[in-house]
Amino acid sequence: MSACGGSDNNNNPSSTGSDGGGANLTGDSWILGTTDTVTALDPAGAYDLGSWTLEWNIYQTPLTIPPGTTTPQGDAAKKCTYTDPKTLTCTLNSGLTFSNGDPLTSSDVKFSIDRSIAIADPVSAVSSLLGSVDSVDTPDDATVVFHLKTPDQTFQYVLTTPAAGIVDEDVFPADKLLSDEEVIGSGPYTVSQYTAGDTAVLSANTSYSGPNPPAGPQVFVKYYKETSALKLAVQNSEVDVAWRSLSPTDIESLKGDSNVTVAEGDGSEIRYWVWHFQNKVAQDPAVREAAAMIIDRTAIADRAYSNTVTPLYSIVPPSLTGSNEAYKTRYGAGPDVAGAKQLLTSAGVNTPVAITLGYTPTHYGPNTVDDASEFKRQLEDSGLFKVTLKSAEWTQYQTLYKEGAYDLFILGWFPDFVDADNYLAPFMVDGGFFSNGYKSAQADKLVGVEKSSTAAATRDKAFGQLQNLAAKDVPFIPSWFAKNIAVYGAGMSGVEDTLDAAYMFRMWLVTKNG
Repeated sequence: MSACGGSDNNNNPSSTGSDGGGANLTGDSWILGTTDTVTALDPAGAYDLGSWTLEWNIYQTPLTIPPGTTTPQGDAAKKCTYTDPKTLTCTLNSGLTFSNGDPLTSSDVKFSIDRSIAIADPVSAVSSLLGSVDSVDTPDDATVVFHLKTPDQTFQYVLTTPAAGIVDEDVFPADKLLSDEEVIGSGPYTVSQYTAGDTAVLSANTSYSGPNPPAGPQVFVKYYKETSALKLAVQNSEVDVAWRSLSPTDIESLKGDSNVTVAEGDGSEIRYWVWHFQNKVAQDPAVREAAAMIIDRTAIADRAYSNTVTPLYSIVPPSLTGSNEAYKTRYGAGPDVAGAKQLLTSAGVNTPVAITLGYTPTHYGPNTVDDASEFKRQLEDSGLFKVTLKSAEWTQYQTLYKEGAYDLFILGWFPDFVDADNYLAPFMVDGGFFSNGYKSAQADKLVGVEKSSTAAATRDKAFGQLQNLAAKDVPFIPSWFAKNIAVYGAGMSGVEDTLDAAYMFRMWLVTKNG
């Protein structure tokens, strides 16, 4: 672990002998720095990007998302095919093994899915992604049949996530999580060492036979508490790659540093504001629409994020198929204060309207306070709103926003999988995951259509209708989306190849030489 720390480049590993293993290694060991945190390395206990970043590299999943695409393709499976709208059949590749030499068969896939559902870890709630599963059959060692409760075309995308990470049924207990130090998988890397909040050491899996062989013998992952420390680490060559997350000012500063490269790829991280419909002020559609007309997304991007983010006019980011700009179509690019005033006057709403704006100060980074303060300024400068700004740290914030402590509150989202459904169903059905009280029979029907249809044109039409419905009803106000950004030093290649909307950091694509 000391190989990841320190302040001089002598601590930067170059090669590792037997721990790296494999005759086809083409590069040296390298260090990834991040401010993300890890909940667990057991797939049944993690539903966060920090954990999934490691798990995508440790475990195989039946399907995966190749870099730069949004279409599931084979990983542990040769293919997965819907034999009917409620049945998905996967055929595994032959000769798969875990890193300990145990064979990987359909029985392990069934065990992994059944186990996560049975454990139903309350901390991560990752088993919720498997809610469509009714049962899993294994007619032979190479075949897995998923029987779904309802038609669900998005389940194939779930099989690309670590929620479907395949574990060894002879190693992992069926009824509880395995400790981080004991996990094994069949992916490109194995866990050599792990110290929570400090360091992870991943070594090339010498038993790996899949399509994504690792280039280097080891990857060291160093965890930082502050973005400023991560910036200094990549500048001082203490880490080779810095990914998730650097502040907007740090990114702008690093663009002027000739010793590092700032790489950008398509992103799908978003920020948006949610109305709490159980609060009286939020129940008035004119009030919700007026705020949607007043928000100045360009000013937020400029003043709060130094233009490192881009205005967003739908809850579905433009990097995903089926996205539109429904809010721009309905309300204009904004701001339209005159239009908002006319709307409120016509609806008989007395102004200024008193609302409480909520935000969390650290969970989404230090610039969130600037984001919230700028939106407050815009609403108040219109003369149509009187805003009280309140904040709470993330653990308390989640409870408070569901209880209605705020009329309008900010949240962020990374995709579980790269399909527009993942930005619509969790947001518009039964009050969304944020429990804001929004109900729409039309939304429920459209989500049912897009989930059950096998026709791309039908799904895209339903996606568009859902986004248009959101702009009409305004259960939330999209604000901005961000690119997938990493910073890397000399000798590194392949970083750009993994920066896409899936937010899978595919360590096997990254190479260090020299």
